[in-house]
Order: sequence, then C-alpha cells, then structure tokens
Amino acid sequence: MRLKFKWLSVALGFISVIGFSQSKKTITPKTYVASKTQDAIVIDGDDADASWNKVDWTDLFEDIENNEKPKYGTKVKMLWDDTNFYILAKLDEPHVWANLKQRDTIIFYNNDFEVFIDPDSDTFNYYELEINALNTAWDLFLSKPYRENDNVVLNDWNIPGLKSAVKIKGTLNNPNDIDESWVLEMAIPWASYKTSYFDKNVPVDKFWRVNFSRVNWQHSITDKGYERKKDAAGKFLPEYNWVWSPMGVINMHEPEKWGYVYFSSKEGKDNFTIPQEEKVKWELYSLYRAQKEYFQKNNKWAVSLASLTKETISVDTKVLKPKLENHTAGFNISVKSPFSDKIFIIRQDGKIITN
Repeated sequence: MRLKFKWLSVALGFISVIGFSQSKKTITPKTYVASKTQDAIVIDGDDADASWNKVDWTDLFEDIENNEKPKYGTKVKMLWDDTNFYILAKLDEPHVWANLKQRDTIIFYNNDFEVFIDPDSDTFNYYELEINALNTAWDLFLSKPYRENDNVVLNDWNIPGLKSAVKIKGTLNNPNDIDESWVLEMAIPWASYKTSYFDKNVPVDKFWRVNFSRVNWQHSITDKGYERKKDAAGKFLPEYNWVWSPMGVINMHEPEKWGYVYFSSKEGKDNFTIPQEEKVKWELYSLYRAQKEYFQKNNKWAVSLASLTKETISVDTKVLKPKLENHTAGFNISVKSPFSDKIFIIRQDGKIITN
C-alpha cells in the first residue's frame, strides 16, 4: 500500500515513521531535458501533433520498487513555454475503464496517471495531480512528506488554468473488446506554483524534481462493468505502481528520490548532468533515513554516525565527513561539500539548509 494520504494512513494503522526501511539496491534518479516549444500546443489528447513529434519519450516506466517488469508500457514526453509545463503520457492498456467523475475524489481508486512536482527540490511544499481515463482530476498540495508528523495536506487546492484531455485508442468501459491505450495530454500553468505575486518561477535552464506514477488495478468484470478485484476474504487486491523514476520503496512521497527535469531554452538537443552537490544531498538523506529508522527501533536518536553507518562517505571519489548533532527537538546532520565548500545541514524533519 502506498503512503498516499494522512487520513488513510491513520485509518490503516500506519505510524509516522513507516517507510524508513529502504531497498538495498542503488537507485539513481532519472533525468529528462524538456525543450522549449515555439509552437502552440492544442490540448486534445493527440500524441501525433507536430510539437510532440520533435521530442523523445522517457524510458518506459518501471516498478516502483525496481523489481519486476511492469505488465503494460507507460512513457511520457515533456515540453514547456513561458506559460505552461506540457506533459504527454501514453499508457498501454487492453481494458480502459474509469468510473470516478467528481473532481478531487480519490482518483487512484481507478487506474490513473499521477504527477509529482517539487519546484525547489527541498522536499517541502510540493504538488500532486492525479487524472483517470475520464479526465477527472485530483490536485493537492503537501507542506511536507507524510513521514513527518506535522505535515499539512490541502485537498481543496486546485491548479488554476489546468488543461487536460484524454484520447482512448479503443473504447472506454467496454469489456467486450480489447483496447490499445489511453493518451493523456496536459498543460500546467507555471503560475500554479508561484509562491508570491513577484515570484519569477519559470525554470529557464534550471531543473525541478518531478516524478510520474501509474496506478493499475487487477479488475473483475461484473454486470456493472469493471471493478477492482478482491481476494477470497473480500479485500481489494493491491495495486501495481509503475513509475518513471523508481523509488525503491512503495511510497511516492520521498521527493528526494524523484527524477530531474531540466527545462532547456536551447534550440535543438541539450544535455543535463545531475550536479555533484545533489549527490551530496542524497547522502544526507540516506543518513536522515537511517537516523529515523534507528529511532523507530530504539526509541531514541543515535548519538554517533558509527551507530548508523561508517563515519565517512564518498561522492564521486571525494570523501565527505558528516557531523551528527542531537538536540532537544531532534538532530542535525551536516557536511561540507568538497565541490563548492558549501555546508549542507539536514534537520530531523528532512529539511536541508544550505550555508
């Protein structure tokens, strides 16, 4: 079960620190260079339009834990201009179905496509958008990941000016035939992510942290049409979670693991390499999760890094010597970057401060 919503987590008996046990696999976030388009894009769900033909698809989505290969293919293209972030998603699907029609209902109870965006890459104040094959949207704002006790989820936050369209290659809600796919096209205004009136937040030649998720349920066909499949005890079978950039754990709400989308202003192809200092931050988040897991097991914070891991870590052959400081409210783990001499500090709530 994904850690999706605080009220669901409480109802299912989850505690705030669940999810700190992580995959032992090394997972590197995916990257994508989004080109700036000079052409007007009509949001109609058509993946054959000239603007989209100029850019590449992402890699096919993977299992969220980076385990088995997904049953059906999913891929995305991205573009941008001075007004919008454009996303095109193609979801292979032999049975396209959906029944949720009310905006801001729990859309992932249907098969859906989800967008996660953290503009400033600090894991705080990020955004989620879910859309099903009926083009029903659920958009929400989160002040912090669900792993933190004091997070705030604004379910009534909406994306002003959102445009989206679905085109089905097949027939919706018809179990008597085999479909090919559904295509979702959307334009998300940059203005939706402005933090103030004067905020110049269009990311020209900058990256944002972004990820995409596809929820796919096993289904049964009844006289009412499609329904989520249940086990012998009458409980819904777990959903599949297929994502662009694997998380290593069944939880989309670890923004530090999301992919990097670089918004290039260059005409033609451009390249993007993940900055080395981002890798320093990855190491801090590994220590943060280890400290949280230590607390979960021992009901107290570790007082030395030796209790969590070795006391030195490395990034691209550079040796880092982090420092752990505990205090009455929690802990700080700091490290000096060998690439810039900046000091990064991660707090007990997952916030990274740069000095």
